[in-house]
Amino acid sequence: MNKNDQQFMAEKIRTQYMEKQSTELDSLRELDAKVKTPANVFAYTFGSISAIVMGGGMSLIMTDIAEKIGITGDPMVPGIIIGIIGMVLALINYPIYKSILNARKKKYAPEILALSEKIMNETK
Repeated sequence: MNKNDQQFMAEKIRTQYMEKQSTELDSLRELDAKVKTPANVFAYTFGSISAIVMGGGMSLIMTDIAEKIGITGDPMVPGIIIGIIGMVLALINYPIYKSILNARKKKYAPEILALSEKIMNETK
């Protein structure tokens, strides 16, 4: 290893131990994540639950699981009802996601706009 390679490796290791300087762009990214993350977490969680509910209704209709859980008679009606509930939940997921996202955008818009304006004016 030559001297330049050694210096490069030493600098690379050294930067891992130095305190990272937070920039305004980092702050802007954090604010953006603060806006989007709760809405995304809700949408993924609620959507997954909706799909599981809909799949449970389909399973009642298409398999013999109804007998195993104690549903006597025709499992078609409860299966259809459970499946429709899951579909409705899946359909309302996006409007709820948008309302959460818009509410958080409204809450953090002044901070984000001010910080982005400051960053854009510094780069000119």
